[in-house]
Amino acid sequence: MTEQQWLKSLFISIDNKDTNAFIGHLSEDCVFRFGNMPTVSGSEAISQVVGGFFDSIKSVSHTIIESWSTAEQITCHGMVTYTRIDGGLLTVPFANIMKMKIGSSLADEYLIFADTSALYS
Repeated sequence: MTEQQWLKSLFISIDNKDTNAFIGHLSEDCVFRFGNMPTVSGSEAISQVVGGFFDSIKSVSHTIIESWSTAEQITCHGMVTYTRIDGGLLTVPFANIMKMKIGSSLADEYLIFADTSALYS
């Protein structure tokens, strides 16, 4: 799978709010951090955090502007639009860093940089 195919699959899972498909992109012991939230590790803990987040919003949509990779990392940035439960919208820039072992298609570390502080205000 190419970098672009992997990213497309990843962001489809996120934009569909499909926690299981999202977790399928991560290693069992992945370390995950979303914005300034606490870092969690492992599939079950990440699933709880991500599932809880998905339940707190009506929908989400990402547009990737640019991505690049090395043998052990994929990095991308773009814009993300969140639809609040009440229908309000918040669009903010994001950047994601996904670290992987050489030859693996599973992220061992997944870091999301986005300011979602206005999402629940």
